[in-house]
Amino acid sequence: MKHLVFFFVWLLLPFNVLAHGISDADKSRLLDAGLIDYVELGATHMLSGYDHLLFLFGVVFFLTRFNDVLKFITAFTVGHSITLLFATLYNIQANYYLVDAVIALTVCYKAFENIDGFKRYFNYKAPNLIWMVFAFGLIHGFGLSTRLQQLPLGEQSVVMKILAFNVGVEVGQVVALTLMLVLLSGWRKRESFAHFEKASNVALLAVGGLLFLMQLHSYQHQVMAEEYPINKDDHYHAHEEMQEKKTPSALDGYQKRINVITSPHNQ
Repeated sequence: MKHLVFFFVWLLLPFNVLAHGISDADKSRLLDAGLIDYVELGATHMLSGYDHLLFLFGVVFFLTRFNDVLKFITAFTVGHSITLLFATLYNIQANYYLVDAVIALTVCYKAFENIDGFKRYFNYKAPNLIWMVFAFGLIHGFGLSTRLQQLPLGEQSVVMKILAFNVGVEVGQVVALTLMLVLLSGWRKRESFAHFEKASNVALLAVGGLLFLMQLHSYQHQVMAEEYPINKDDHYHAHEEMQEKKTPSALDGYQKRINVITSPHNQ
């Protein structure tokens, strides 16, 4: 169990390091980049894509046979390759925060399916998992495309650049899956796996919900930039001013203590 906790902490705590957007440095570096650079960027993007990794972790959590792993990962790969290629090629765009919010919900779905939530809570058989993983792959691929479209792809060899990026994504996916399967295979041999398998997926469900809220919060900052400044100090004061305008409630005292703790002046 401690290894799983460490895995989640490693993925989620340093968001400034593991955030998988396209930085200005990447945009500048890829102005005259070759295909190998796009492969490298794709691999880096997948390995830093905590939402993609959490979904894959949920998919392989109970898979013990190589053929099953291959079947589900192939469905996911085909799905995300389709939307990554065509959404980028035809410039199909959407707000990446909203797309990432939907991706976070796919994490929640897989965790809920892992705890047999459909049968347990709705007395309903879960939808065919292969098709769901394929469909979720389409969504994840669209999320990858929203990032790739931030790059100056130019007009020459666009298809090759997209394919190179996708190859890099697959390389990163293989590396991540290898680590996950080694972790899970070792954990399954311990008694703690049977004791904590449900709790682990409940935790995965909660983390997916947290990511969903975080993406919606980031979207709110983007579309309401004046009310929600991105600058950290302004961000804090904006929330503080909003809190003062609210009608006092029984939770105000608790919220003020939280604000003091999270204030940048106390960090």
